[in-house]
Amino acid sequence: MSRPSLASAPFGTAPSGAAVDRWTLDSGGGVRAEVLTYGGILHRLWVPDSSGVAACVVLNLPSVGDYAAHSPYFGALIGRYANRIDSGRFTLDGRAHQIPVNDRGHALHGGTDGFDRRIWTARPGTTDRGTHLPSVSVELSLHSPDGDMGFPGALDVTVTYTLDSSGTLAVDYTARTELPTVVSLTNHAYFNLAGAGIGTVLGHTLALDSDRYLPVTASGVPLGPAVATSGTPFDFAEPHPIGDEIAADDAQLHDAGGYDHCWILTPPAVPGELRRAARLAHPESGRRLEVWTTEPGIQVYTGNELDGSLAGSYAGETAKPYERHGAVCLETQHFPDSPNRPAYPTTVLRPDARYTSRTEFRFPSAAGTEQPAAHSRGQE
Repeated sequence: MSRPSLASAPFGTAPSGAAVDRWTLDSGGGVRAEVLTYGGILHRLWVPDSSGVAACVVLNLPSVGDYAAHSPYFGALIGRYANRIDSGRFTLDGRAHQIPVNDRGHALHGGTDGFDRRIWTARPGTTDRGTHLPSVSVELSLHSPDGDMGFPGALDVTVTYTLDSSGTLAVDYTARTELPTVVSLTNHAYFNLAGAGIGTVLGHTLALDSDRYLPVTASGVPLGPAVATSGTPFDFAEPHPIGDEIAADDAQLHDAGGYDHCWILTPPAVPGELRRAARLAHPESGRRLEVWTTEPGIQVYTGNELDGSLAGSYAGETAKPYERHGAVCLETQHFPDSPNRPAYPTTVLRPDARYTSRTEFRFPSAAGTEQPAAHSRGQE
């Protein structure tokens, strides 16, 4: 096993004419991640199976132009606000704000020109992220001006991708604002542990560290308080195949075409502490993924709108189309429409505070026995 390494290379040109780079993080033990400066996209993530054969386990597109024109947020950094804001409107400190609507009358993932479409500034990051394992990092930064997409306050965001020798990919988010605003950031990777473009994820087993979820309207905004998952198709307290009940006679599943809901995670023992949120496994390959986070919720989306019209690009083989339910997103985040829901955990960020969040994607099947310890993160 070699030591982790970091490299960068040109990847193409954005529609604006700006140059886009690809940063490659290699664990030295078989896990390799590629990150683009366009959208902060996790472009590819290679993970070995139980026999040591690596496959790309996230959906991707061949070029910057494809991402700009066609991508349903494949691998992108999402901001300023992950998920939906009802009608794109919220009031903060007595002032009303309007975000451009882009999904059934609501603002989704920051509006029509979110962080997923921006050019991020990249540089090698600090490698000591608290794991005490050899690692490499790339630090992405973005300035979002006051009024950007209707959000108040100039916001400076830093997102650091770190890959360590155990095969864990960590994503750390920090942000500061000049005026009170709302913030909820996430990564929108689409996972298929069999390999991108290989069948559906309906046979993958999923477990969520949660016993409640948020039912939503037909247009995807929460109906109100969380409800218990026990006895419903939303019960993933114990691992079972995603496809077991995805076609059940349930209005929530029917309206969404599958799962596209936020689960309320079991609170950590200490506020702000990293804890497990989800476990995903592909029995045939032996690949397993654990998601750990400091966030209070996780949005599970089963690629309900994939239709075979998009496909990735892999050297030496024909790209395979991404079919319906061809991937699952495990988006760690605050709850949808929190700016309009006082009972939900707050997403308000003020100038005297710093937004911090951490999510880790761990691959026990590739990492051997050496695993990172838990860390604490939270608003400071």
